[in-house]
Amino acid sequence: MASNKDGYAETVDYDESLDSHPTDDELDAAVENLEASGFDVVVVDDADAALDELKARIPAGAGVMDGHSTTLEEVGFMDHLLEGDHEWENRHAEVYGIDDDAKRQRARREAQASDYFVGGVNAIAATGELVAADASGSRIGAYPFAAANLLLVAGTNKIVDDLDAALDRLEDVAYPLEDARAQEAYGQGSMIGKQLIYRQEAEEGRTTLVLVRESLGY
Repeated sequence: MASNKDGYAETVDYDESLDSHPTDDELDAAVENLEASGFDVVVVDDADAALDELKARIPAGAGVMDGHSTTLEEVGFMDHLLEGDHEWENRHAEVYGIDDDAKRQRARREAQASDYFVGGVNAIAATGELVAADASGSRIGAYPFAAANLLLVAGTNKIVDDLDAALDRLEDVAYPLEDARAQEAYGQGSMIGKQLIYRQEAEEGRTTLVLVRESLGY
């Protein structure tokens, strides 16, 4: 069953067929293909377990930055990061504590190369690819190379059959819902300005995908 999408589902037209959960056998096959693509994959039952997994994977003293993600908010990671009950270097607070626009933008770029960058994806192809996008690139810029370690979190509702379906999910599920959120939050819509197809991770242990058996995010 799809989540309520912060209530946007009541007014936004999106393709619910691309927002359903795989069977256990389909999930196992997807995990196998994702691992063959070089991603470390962890499957957990719920949001609390996802947060515990993230906390356990980030060592004390590490610099941590995030890319905006509804899923990170839903699992409680953003509250944990911003409330400061950890021993990490909170790069998010550092960046958004800068008043000068030019200096803040430069700091946002520098934070892409943090020790740990935490984010989400918009679609997961059961064939082993990840798809993510945003308007400016500030969320996905760290994913291909910049961050030393990448932690991604997604509900299993984002798993679809193949790469074509993953691109369809980006256009027909994630975008319309994010556009509605942006209209409410910022007074202007979003766009698919920068798009990443993450086919392979060549650096062993760099990228971890935490899959949650819940409907999370867009």
